[in-house]
Amino acid sequence: MFIIGERINGMFKSVAEAIQKKDKKVIRDLALKQVNAGANALDLNVGPAVAEPLEAMIWLIETVQEVAKVTLSIDTTKPEVMEAGLKICQNQAIINSISAVKEKMDTLIPLAKKYNSLIIGLTLDEKGIPQTVEGRTELACTILTRLIDEEISPENLYLDPLILPVNVAQDQCPLVLETIKQIKLLSDPPPKTLLGLSNVSQKTLDRSLVNRTYAVMSLAYGLDGAILDPLDEELMKAVITAELLLNKFIYCDSYLEAYRKK
Repeated sequence: MFIIGERINGMFKSVAEAIQKKDKKVIRDLALKQVNAGANALDLNVGPAVAEPLEAMIWLIETVQEVAKVTLSIDTTKPEVMEAGLKICQNQAIINSISAVKEKMDTLIPLAKKYNSLIIGLTLDEKGIPQTVEGRTELACTILTRLIDEEISPENLYLDPLILPVNVAQDQCPLVLETIKQIKLLSDPPPKTLLGLSNVSQKTLDRSLVNRTYAVMSLAYGLDGAILDPLDEELMKAVITAELLLNKFIYCDSYLEAYRKK
């Protein structure tokens, strides 16, 4: 599974303080710990409390790239911050995210094309998040069709059917699993699927247990990637073991260690 580390986010108090104080050590340590724990990419979000988000994003990207040569996911709602971030990424970056709102697609898809970025597409439009498999799949198709019209390969797209917290939208958990399966039928090659995994466990008592259980279930339905906490060891073990049992790599007694080295 393509794992995007979620920990460099200004919503976390320690990260917000590090950004405000320009404390590179905190950010570098978080980047290295996530990569060493198995993250293939790192999501970067300066958070809502930053006075100059463009300057903060540039500092954050430059700080991470000093120690980690991985894919970076630029997580912002501001197009000018997004482009500033894409410009300085040393590797192919990820736009996090593009919804099915026409204005968002008109603004961000040209940036994806200009910088050859990967894209996280959200099954969300002006009306919000659909409450049915069909509604989410239709919005996924809207984003996919627009990308194809712009001559962007479906292989550059990760579609996120938007899992909601189980404590307020329990019925949506199986619905999202079915949506993952349906998205795979939209094109050939099929678009990839991704979840912001931690959303499912918001304000639950045992977040780690909820996250790792839903991760395993989602993998069985064809999930390709997730934004998650790679520092959660039990979650990572569950993800690796699920991929083993889905026959995605060859078993050996030390498969956890072998997977991480890979």
